[in-house]
Amino acid sequence: MTSIKASIRTELYRIELKSPTGNIVIADEPIDKGGQDKGFNPKELLAASLAACTCATVRMYADRKAWPLENVYADVELLEEDGQTKFIRKIQFTGDLDEEQRARLLVVANACPLHKILTHSIVIETTVV
Repeated sequence: MTSIKASIRTELYRIELKSPTGNIVIADEPIDKGGQDKGFNPKELLAASLAACTCATVRMYADRKAWPLENVYADVELLEEDGQTKFIRKIQFTGDLDEEQRARLLVVANACPLHKILTHSIVIETTVV
């Protein structure tokens, strides 16, 4: 289970996100939406989560296989149109990889935990405490 605590005080839209281990990330809204642009906005954080998970999953797999993967780049765009949310993910692998390895790394990228979460049914249960 993952548990994140978020809090906002009186500074408009500046949100502090804390992990169970004490890591802190600041989220904010852009200036044109009333924020101060001091951090990623919530949609950027969602896209960043998919990008980070993709990179980490591919890196772990390539390391286990001892493949010559130098870098993984993931560019994720989140679009909302016609009542649908779409993630457009572009991945680049650098290193001396053959086509079979590249194809396998794409399969691995599509199996990253965040990709699985985002492509399965999601339930959000909310309570006020």
